[in-house]
Amino acid sequence: MSFAIEVDGITPYPRVLAAVVVILLTYHFILHPSLISPLAKIPNAHWSAPYSRLWALSIRFNNRENRTLRAAHQRLGPIIRVAPNELSINDVDCVRTVYHGGFDKPSWYSVFDNYGVPCMFSTRSAHEHSLRKRMISHVYSKSYIHSSAAAASQAHTILFDRLLPIIQASTTDTPKPHGLDVHSVFLAATMDFISAYVFGLSNGTNFLQDAAYRSHWLELYASRNNHGFYDQELPLLTRICRALGIPFCPWFVDYANAELGAWCRALCTSTLASSSHSHLPSPANQPVVLSALLTGLSKEAAHGPSSPLYPTALRHHDKSVASELFDHVLAGQETAGVTLTYLTWRLSQSPSLQTALRKELLSLTPNLALTPSGPFSLPDPKSLDALPLLHALLTETLRLHAPIPGAQPRQTPPQGCELGGYAVPGGVRVAAMAYALHRDEGVFPLPETWEPQRWLPGGGASEQEQKEMNRAFWAFSSGGRMCVGRNFALYEMKLIVAAIYSNYTSHVVSDDGMAEQSDGYTSRPAKERLFLRFERVE
Repeated sequence: MSFAIEVDGITPYPRVLAAVVVILLTYHFILHPSLISPLAKIPNAHWSAPYSRLWALSIRFNNRENRTLRAAHQRLGPIIRVAPNELSINDVDCVRTVYHGGFDKPSWYSVFDNYGVPCMFSTRSAHEHSLRKRMISHVYSKSYIHSSAAAASQAHTILFDRLLPIIQASTTDTPKPHGLDVHSVFLAATMDFISAYVFGLSNGTNFLQDAAYRSHWLELYASRNNHGFYDQELPLLTRICRALGIPFCPWFVDYANAELGAWCRALCTSTLASSSHSHLPSPANQPVVLSALLTGLSKEAAHGPSSPLYPTALRHHDKSVASELFDHVLAGQETAGVTLTYLTWRLSQSPSLQTALRKELLSLTPNLALTPSGPFSLPDPKSLDALPLLHALLTETLRLHAPIPGAQPRQTPPQGCELGGYAVPGGVRVAAMAYALHRDEGVFPLPETWEPQRWLPGGGASEQEQKEMNRAFWAFSSGGRMCVGRNFALYEMKLIVAAIYSNYTSHVVSDDGMAEQSDGYTSRPAKERLFLRFERVE
């Protein structure tokens, strides 16, 4: 016998169940995130931020994240909520908490796992990252680079035998009608620098002199840009769709990735083969980074399965080596190449700055001025590094035109933390971005103006203001996971700028697209080209 009460032939149980489901969903997706969650106290970058990721996903998909979040910080303050479980920070104290505090990286970085295994950059755990970094950080230290015979010999060949002849050839009586595309040349030069340091000069690239292959390689590299959105932001959906034969990325992206991956594996193979035949290579041909990495992995292998690196770097040794070095050469060429493009663009609009820079460069002994008699020598690296105007020019370019201006996500620890006076629970994605930090009007007056004098002693900023600018400068990130190659990048860029402006003046021929720097995690000139005309200074 049933005692259920029927209303119009329908029992109340489904209605009650439906009501419970509606209440639970309302609580989970509306009431809790907007009223009860600790994040509810944080200003919302968009009205929908407490309820959905759609707004955050839309600005990332449409390459508007940097500018949009900077504007939101201007309106709402240094810490804002961009999605139910995501925050953006624009305060140096919050940056120190997150990036100096050893917060782990989220799965967002798995797109940088080359050959299916992580590299140091994509490693999520701070502890595992420190183990990987320990293997190679010493060869990227300033003191090591400045005293390295290999780095000096490689730089001498790249500057005097490859780069400067290209600049000189563009100054002939019948110059190329459209000038010299320095963006392509600088990407070539920085690739030659970093690949020589990683693999040795003879096994590295010669993009400067092999313009045809360089163009092909850069076309492959450019074709894969801006196609990481789905893998980074919607990884589960992306994996499911791939399994069903519904890829989100165009076919040519997979083709480009495969060819570039094979290219790097070939560099590794040729370097290892040549090293086995020569126990004492010439300084220029020493694979500095590869040797350090192999030595570090060999030491770590002594720990066997107990090593945190055993499941990845040790079990997949060859892939791990290739993954690490692939990351170094890709990141090393693009970031430094973009910076040099913007620096020379700015200098080409200021003859007076070029004159002042040349005077400073020629004060070095020896300097990089070309003479008919030769031989040519490199300046003392410490003396070059200490030149105030050169350093100011480079720093200001990295501030205003950061090649990696976008958000660098971290994940709050399980116990949570405090950021900007707010209690933030564990597992929250939190990120700072150089784009917004470098445009804080309270730290950088007229932030959209390229003003290298602001970094000079006596340039108008007080000692305290200089200190605040240095704290907010974030072109290489900060903390234990800041860019391991920053010292090498500064070394090569200062050498390249010194080699050019000790001998030439530069003038803009065509700079279409230079003012429209792309908005994304990495950033480059919109048209990815800059044509300059060079004149020899006798």
